[in-house]
Amino acid sequence: MRRAVDHLPEYAIEALLLGTFMLSACGFGVLLEHPGSMVHQALPDPFLRRALMGGAMGLTAVALIYSPWGGRSGAHFNPSVTVVFYRLGRISGPDALGYVAAQFAGGVTGVLVASALLGSRLAHPAVDFVVTRPGERGVALAFVAEVLISALVMLTVVSLTGTRLARWTGVVCGSLVALFITFEAPLSGMSMNPARSFASAWGAGMWGMLWVYFLAPPLGMGFGAWLAMRLKAPAACPKLHHPESQRCIFCGHRPATAVAADAPVRV
Repeated sequence: MRRAVDHLPEYAIEALLLGTFMLSACGFGVLLEHPGSMVHQALPDPFLRRALMGGAMGLTAVALIYSPWGGRSGAHFNPSVTVVFYRLGRISGPDALGYVAAQFAGGVTGVLVASALLGSRLAHPAVDFVVTRPGERGVALAFVAEVLISALVMLTVVSLTGTRLARWTGVVCGSLVALFITFEAPLSGMSMNPARSFASAWGAGMWGMLWVYFLAPPLGMGFGAWLAMRLKAPAACPKLHHPESQRCIFCGHRPATAVAADAPVRV
């Protein structure tokens, strides 16, 4: 119990990160897809609008990962990422539960704030709370696509963490988000994140296809992590960004200033 209370700041940060991500997604969704938006009217090509949305969300992800918040919690803001690291034995059960609960709460809160700020524009059918749904080519293809993109992201994360390229993990993940929204979104809506899809479904009241986004991303990320371990990826702390200036509740790292403050005073 004491440990859970001590780790509450990290849980709260995970909620804040996904809430901010959802606020960004809703804002850019209205800007690019609402028929009354001047940007939408100036950009009739849906591919170009998806590319801009991808760039915006990729940059949002990178900014959150490398922010002081992201450095403190590890910047999962995705239950699939947290659960896979738990399965790899790198996160304790209570911390995994705290992270997942916070991510769902943060996603819903982000949509609530976006709805308050954007009003009916967010609920317009062209935006629809940026809900993730299978494309015109069907549910089966959407499911497979979600598995594949989720696997690629987790393969990347597990392969990079703990190596000399670890500092680029966030940049690579953000780049993949941008590419997937641009090119893969017509197939599955591009989620990879059960809490992100739940938050949009909650706002739109559209629950029918949510099972796709609850099952496919964890399956895909689990497979990606398994493949990375088969390729001899190093066992490493599950933070996507691990600054020396922030404590880590996973590997026990503490900033030098904190360690010095606890050291006995010599007289």
